[in-house]
Amino acid sequence: MVIIQGILTILLSFWVVLDQQGLVITTWFPIMVALFMGLIMGDMRTVMIIGGTFQLMALGVANIGGSSVPNWGLAALVGIYIACRTTNNIADAKAVALAVGVPVGMLGIQLDVLAKLLNTYVSHAAQKALNQNKFRKMNLIFWCGPLIFGLTTAIPTTLVVLFGNTLVRSVLKVIPIWVTNGLSIAGSLLPVVGIAMLLQVMPAKKYLSMLLIGFVFSAYLKVPMLGVSIIGLAMAYYFFETNIKKAPVVAANESTNNQEEGDEWDE
Repeated sequence: MVIIQGILTILLSFWVVLDQQGLVITTWFPIMVALFMGLIMGDMRTVMIIGGTFQLMALGVANIGGSSVPNWGLAALVGIYIACRTTNNIADAKAVALAVGVPVGMLGIQLDVLAKLLNTYVSHAAQKALNQNKFRKMNLIFWCGPLIFGLTTAIPTTLVVLFGNTLVRSVLKVIPIWVTNGLSIAGSLLPVVGIAMLLQVMPAKKYLSMLLIGFVFSAYLKVPMLGVSIIGLAMAYYFFETNIKKAPVVAANESTNNQEEGDEWDE
C-alpha cells in the first residue's frame, strides 16, 4: 500500500504541473492537490486542513507572464505526504507539513526558472526543425517541453517518497525547537499576507460594511465558514437584484432629462 501511495503521489506531481500549463482540469491550487492527496493517503480530514493552509498562502499570488512564484501546489503535495507518513496528530501534521512544504515551495521558484530556461532551447530546436521542413522531428522536440516541466516536480517528489521519512525525522531531530516553532509561526502568518494581497485587488473599500459583517459573524458569533459564505451569497444576490431593477429606472430618467434638455434648446 505504501508503494502504491508513493507511485500515485509521484504521478500526481507530474500530471498536475502539466495540467497547469495546458488543460487546467485539476489545477495546481493547493486545495485541489489536497483533494487528490486525500484520496491517495486515505486521511481526507487532515489532508484538507493542510491543503487549506497552503491555499491561504497562495491567495493573491499568480505567475503572470513569465514570472515565477513559490510553487505552493508542490509544497502542499510534499508536505501532505510527509505529514501523513510521520504523524497521526492533526496539529503535529500541520506543523510538519509547513516545516517541509514551505522550503520546497520556495525551491519551486528555482525549478520553474530552470524549466523555462531549458524550454528556450527546446523552442529554438523546434524552430530549426520547422525551417528544415522536418515536421515530425519538430513535434517530437515539442514533447520535451512538458517532460521538462513534469520532471521539475516529479524529481523532488520522488526524492521525498524514497528518502522523505528518514530524512525528515533526522532533520527534525537536529533542528532546534525554536526553528520549527518559527517556521510554524511564519506559516500561520503567510495566510494573512495572502488574504491581504487578495483584498488589494478586490473592491474591499466599496463593500467594507459587508466585510465587517462577515468578520463579526465568523469571529464573534462563531458562525461556520459555510454559513458566512451563504450569508455573503444572499447579500450579493440582493445587491444584484436591486441594481438590475434600478438600471431601467436610471436609464428612463436619463432619457427624460436628455429629452427635456433637447426641448429647451429647441425653444
